[in-house]
Amino acid sequence: MNISRREFLQMLAVASASGIPLTSHAGTKTATGAGQPYELPPFGNVSLMHYTDCHAQLLPVYFREPSINLGIGSMKGKPPHLVGQHFLKYYNIKPDSREAHAFTYLNFVDAARKFGKVGGFAHLSTLVKQVRSQRPGSLLLDGGDTWQGSGTAYWTDAQDMVDAQKLLGVNVMTPHWEMTYGADRVTEIVENDFKGQIDFVAQNIIDNEWEEGVFPPYVIREINGVPTAIIGQAFPYTPIANPRFMVPDWSFGIREDHMQQMVEEARSKGAQVVIVLSHNGMDVDLKMASRITGIDAIMGGHTHDAIPRPVEVKNAGGITLVTNAGSNSKFLGVLDLDVRGGKVRDYRYHLLPVFSDLLPADPEMASYIDKVRAPYKEKLDRKLAVTDEVLYRRGNFNGTFDQLICDALMEVQGAQIAFSPGFRWGVSVLPGEAITVDHVMTQTAITYPTVTLNNMSGTRIKEILEDVADNLFNSDPYYQQGGDMVRVGGLKYAIDPNAGMGSRITDMELDGEAIKPDKEYSVAGWASVAQPLEGKPIWDVVSEYLLDKKTISHIELNEPLIKGAKGNPGFSPTT
Repeated sequence: MNISRREFLQMLAVASASGIPLTSHAGTKTATGAGQPYELPPFGNVSLMHYTDCHAQLLPVYFREPSINLGIGSMKGKPPHLVGQHFLKYYNIKPDSREAHAFTYLNFVDAARKFGKVGGFAHLSTLVKQVRSQRPGSLLLDGGDTWQGSGTAYWTDAQDMVDAQKLLGVNVMTPHWEMTYGADRVTEIVENDFKGQIDFVAQNIIDNEWEEGVFPPYVIREINGVPTAIIGQAFPYTPIANPRFMVPDWSFGIREDHMQQMVEEARSKGAQVVIVLSHNGMDVDLKMASRITGIDAIMGGHTHDAIPRPVEVKNAGGITLVTNAGSNSKFLGVLDLDVRGGKVRDYRYHLLPVFSDLLPADPEMASYIDKVRAPYKEKLDRKLAVTDEVLYRRGNFNGTFDQLICDALMEVQGAQIAFSPGFRWGVSVLPGEAITVDHVMTQTAITYPTVTLNNMSGTRIKEILEDVADNLFNSDPYYQQGGDMVRVGGLKYAIDPNAGMGSRITDMELDGEAIKPDKEYSVAGWASVAQPLEGKPIWDVVSEYLLDKKTISHIELNEPLIKGAKGNPGFSPTT
């Protein structure tokens, strides 16, 4: 629930009696305008920094925010389902500003050339150190999806990111894509690399045999004399969205009842502040916040939503703040709490875009990044083609880089139709830039990259589209998995996100002819979660395609006909 300031103030007395007496003070300025950038006035006595979903991007990047992020039913027009001008208006952000560029897709190419790249661990490190100097005792929280998303992460078995986290000074972490390195590798890192430095917490990962937690559910850290509990919430659907065979002995899930128990247990052990470090996705976090009492704030990730101001959610115990801190090391969230008498009395929040032209690179981190990338630099820098248009991924239905991947699958594999997963990670490339192996790996670097070619009936094709659509547009957030719609090459279709399961996909066509339920079609894809496969990895297919084309231009974006989306503040179509 998103409530107004007036409503929130009216509820203070009730909230105070119930145990969570917050006052609504959200810092909405991103501190990148006039004056001293990133100089945040100290506030309160408990400070938490938060980044999430960096997807192994050690260097600054270009990253285009989505033009389509539909909110369905009760979520229509509410954060995080706002794009473009609707986003600027809701958060009172000046058009054509740095903030507008950071938070929206508007004028992306011109703004990217004007303001430069964002993120990068060396620049993020500088900001973390600066905030720490302003807020002694503050903790740095990592929301997961840190070890996956780059060539070097894949080739080093995540070691490049593990060492970067330690150098950055991460205190607490919860996982998602980390699990795609397999249970043994995750355990090895947690028990060795992280020991004594980074707490790896997840209340919802359970050993199937013993029915016990695999990792500590929470940690209590003292911040300036205030016991603060950080409860981990790993991505609940890991064995569904990613291969189960990589974590065969572990179960995940939301585990709402157990979360409530952990909150109460942490409070019973003296915690005056309870924070959930979540990888649920924001819609799931909003529902969880409305149902569980005793949580002061959920600092979330997974859905890559950059939200400048916390959503204040009412529940039976008071108010829970819900935040989400974007992706690609592009943002750093800073939550300041005023804790007095064992309770949170007030707060300030800032979501700071990490502009590489405003923040100098931290020398120690920059040196580390150069060193860890050096063995792979020649391979990463290899030019495959030049693009005449902007390449991007993020958006509910398609992106130009996704379209390129689908086109490559069809051409190289000789398929009629291509399916590419609706992943939300992957950087952007500006017109006129060379497309390098590094760029391709940011779009494809996973531990199950094998390309497949199968014959599928029209009925099966519709089933796949319906299943993914339900994962994205189910009216109950607990049944959403937080990705985007599968990207499709060749096939044309229509979708009604507001329809029910099995009824969203219609008007399927191939080359102007209706898809026949019983007819089989050749379908190329990648990232199968069913079983380990051997064969050509997706980056080889895309690289072969790019080397052959030499220049990428006039990409025909294959977006479906979207029904019932007109007037939705999360909808600004590209075609």
